Amino acid sequence: MTKVIIIGSGNVAQHLIVAFQHSQNMGTEIDLIQVFSRRKESVSHLLDLNKITDNLATLEEADLYIIAVSDDAIAAVSSELPFKNRLVVHTSGSISLNNLDEDNRKGVFYPLQTFTKNKEVDFKIIPICLESENATDYQLLEKVAKIISDKVFAINSEQRKALHVAAVFVNNFTNHLYQIGNEICQENQVPFEILKPLIAETAEKILVLSPEEAQTGPAKRNDSSTIEAHEAFISDQNHLKIYKTLTQSIQHNGKKL
Repeated sequence: MTKVIIIGSGNVAQHLIVAFQHSQNMGTEIDLIQVFSRRKESVSHLLDLNKITDNLATLEEADLYIIAVSDDAIAAVSSELPFKNRLVVHTSGSISLNNLDEDNRKGVFYPLQTFTKNKEVDFKIIPICLESENATDYQLLEKVAKIISDKVFAINSEQRKALHVAAVFVNNFTNHLYQIGNEICQENQVPFEILKPLIAETAEKILVLSPEEAQTGPAKRNDSSTIEAHEAFISDQNHLKIYKTLTQSIQHNGKKL
């Protein structure tokens, strides 16, 4: 059995706990033996209290320690670990492997997905990006990753940084645009619900077409009269700035403005 410890209790940590617990119940060779959380109650609904510790000094011996905390806490947490020469990884998309403390063998176990507490996800379809300092540790990470996911990739720190930036564009920025669309609907007494089939179809298309092929709309058509009408309609100056910037970007087909 591969013994795993998760250090953290946030969104990523909680989803990993669920994924490992599920795989363990299915009889795989994963044993989630312990979880560290400064507030035990934050994960007590996910596993037995005897598996939760709020003291790093009481961490048990394991094959793999997964630090799933905020990016700015990774270095500090890794430096506080009370052991040496064990495999310690973090789950961040933007933090380098080298931010981990030198006392232990370093790696990355990055599940590329947006996680929200109490929103279930199918871990089997979530890409997990791996990096390690040596081949033996990579083999262990790959073994663990493939137990909970069917999509496992070797991605170095620079590639992962690029992926994280790309993910911000396709997820965080896109969701912010949904929020703007929702505000426009509310201001004009239109149900946002009407836009949901369009949102779903836009996401579905990208599974079979390239983004360039899937692009539609007035900017793609260079429909200046519609664009001018939209700009005249938008009263919020921040929304107008975003509309103009994205319109110009589409018209330049992704080239620098």
